[in-house]
Amino acid sequence: MTYTDYICGIISAEKPGAPIYTSKIAEGLAKTFGLNKKAAAAATSVAVKRVMDGKVIEDLRFYQKGIYYRTVKTPFGELGVDKERLIAEKYILPDLGYDTGAMFLYHIGLTTQLPRERVIATNAATDGTRTDEKLGVTIRPPKLPVNSENRSYLQLLDALDGLDKAPVDAEQPYSVLARHIKKCDLSYERLLYYADRHYSKNTILRLAHTAQEGGELS
Repeated sequence: MTYTDYICGIISAEKPGAPIYTSKIAEGLAKTFGLNKKAAAAATSVAVKRVMDGKVIEDLRFYQKGIYYRTVKTPFGELGVDKERLIAEKYILPDLGYDTGAMFLYHIGLTTQLPRERVIATNAATDGTRTDEKLGVTIRPPKLPVNSENRSYLQLLDALDGLDKAPVDAEQPYSVLARHIKKCDLSYERLLYYADRHYSKNTILRLAHTAQEGGELS
């Protein structure tokens, strides 16, 4: 089996629209053929170019450097790359970040207005807040590095932190937040721990209101 045969097998196994990363192909190539990372990356680059130029896989498309996808014809034209998956893999999964701002408030029922802007707090925002024009999202640094333990806590505290600036139209916003905390089995003690160290006094006060609505305070 040649490198090209191996790579064609990997590409053909992907569903239409799914992002295909040459870096991941190179990792598999290195393990399968016993290559070092540099050699595997070079071999992958050459093989994928050969596949594209020769139309070996006719439905293969280029998205951007290092990312390809397979397409399929639809009534609206060719299927594009799955941008939701790209966003998730680049900024959210497995524990890189989370949706924040008005979009999160919309999802938990604090507002009925679907926001135009999607904001993601992510560890990938190493250069500060910026807009990823190609994916249509704004990314910003979280209050502290996101991990599996603090992800849901920071997301909730971000909501409290920006509550006064958001288009909230729920009649009892603190009850909505209290229900979300209960649903996600979050600890008020841990929420207070993060709020006290990384958020404003107003956020702590709003957390207290939420705890009272949730029956945590007498």
